[in-house]
Amino acid sequence: MTFGIYYSDYLQLDKILNAQELESEKNGNVAHDEMLFIVTHQAYELWFKQVLYELAAVINVFKDPVIEDKKMGQVIHHLSRIKSIQRVLIQQIDIIETMTPLDFMEFRDLLVPASGFQSVQFKQIEIQLGIKREHRINADKEFFHSRLSASDYQALEELEGQKSLLELTDSWLGRMPFLKFNEFRFWEAYDQAVNKMLDSDSEIIRGNPTLSEREKEFQLNGLEMSRAQFESLLDREKFEELRKAGEFRLSHEGFLAALFINLYRDEPMLYTPFRYLTLLLDIDEMFTNWRQRHAMMVQRMLGAKIGTGGSSGHNYLNATTRQNRAFLDLFKLSTFLIPREDRPVLPDELRRGLGFFFHGENH
Repeated sequence: MTFGIYYSDYLQLDKILNAQELESEKNGNVAHDEMLFIVTHQAYELWFKQVLYELAAVINVFKDPVIEDKKMGQVIHHLSRIKSIQRVLIQQIDIIETMTPLDFMEFRDLLVPASGFQSVQFKQIEIQLGIKREHRINADKEFFHSRLSASDYQALEELEGQKSLLELTDSWLGRMPFLKFNEFRFWEAYDQAVNKMLDSDSEIIRGNPTLSEREKEFQLNGLEMSRAQFESLLDREKFEELRKAGEFRLSHEGFLAALFINLYRDEPMLYTPFRYLTLLLDIDEMFTNWRQRHAMMVQRMLGAKIGTGGSSGHNYLNATTRQNRAFLDLFKLSTFLIPREDRPVLPDELRRGLGFFFHGENH
């Protein structure tokens, strides 16, 4: 019988299903769970490849100086798929945790000095999202030199020089109109709304009969700290000082635009940008969850032992969980949100524009 495309040929199953070579078998004493270890990590790498494929499509859209509305729909689709893949990545840890520490010890020493750090694809994902060298812990920076082959190191170096999704998103946000419209200046109105809100909170605290003087002082000090945070947001020079210190990664324009989108997310023209920013936040959170589960799994398997690649094992992974975050600024937006009823009222013509009926001129 003659076939057209045959299932196993199309999927190249001869390569995939024969790509598991057990080091313990080569050593003459087969460790049963090494097969599970290899298959699980190969599955991870296949999913990483798909994530990179989806991420490349998103980055290609954001490289354009003008992004069509219909392309944002495609972007939402690609990012939603990445998020679904991330759920699978986390669930796969349940499978590998069916292997006990004693089972792992049967072949673990045969893996030295290989390490999960050497997953170039995962490093590519991190870099393309926006986690560059300056954002990493010192051990992570050192491992780029000591744990990677020269060719892999060079490939990641070249990737570092390209615009990440974080940087491209910042440029896109910086191009957002609406913040200045005729005589209306949104951030002046926002500043007034914030001060009115904080002044009201201060009066409530001072007039609260259930609080002691010490408790009032504590809450009022906290309120002044909040006021200082709002002031640093609206003062470009203060914001840039904080940015240079590593507190922010988005530009002043980009962060303000992201905040505006979150404040007025219900306006039709801002809903898709809001969904986009929310998906970036979700993806950052999902990778953090995956790193946390991975760190817990390593502690379960190794206790306080060092990793096969020479890292401090669980402690190293915990540190990268806290540090390796691409979209931290999006998590900080909630600090500067104000209640719906306190938001500045937008001019009627601007509101019509946000409802897809925009024909006015921006200034």
